[in-house]
Amino acid sequence: MTTRRTHLAVATTAAVALSTTSVLACPLCFGAEETTLVSGTRLGMLALLIIILLMQGAFAGFFLYLRRRAKRIADLDLDIEWSKLQEGTSK
Repeated sequence: MTTRRTHLAVATTAAVALSTTSVLACPLCFGAEETTLVSGTRLGMLALLIIILLMQGAFAGFFLYLRRRAKRIADLDLDIEWSKLQEGTSK
C-alpha cells in the first residue's frame, strides 16, 4: 500500500513539474490585465500588511512603555532610598 502511495506521489509530482506554467496560475495571477479584481486583490494585500505592521508597532511600543515605566519606578525607589539615607545622617 505504501508503494502505491509512493508511485502516486511521484507521478503527481512529475505531472506538476512537467506541465506548463499556465496550469499552475489562475488567470488573475498569470498575465491578467489590470482589472478591478486585480486592484481589489492588491488593496487587500496592502490592508493585511498595514495591519501586521500596526500590530508589530503596538507590540514594540508596549515594551518601550514597560521599559520607561521600570526606569521611572527604579528612579523613584532610588530617590526614596536616598531620602531615607539623608534622614539618617541628619540626626
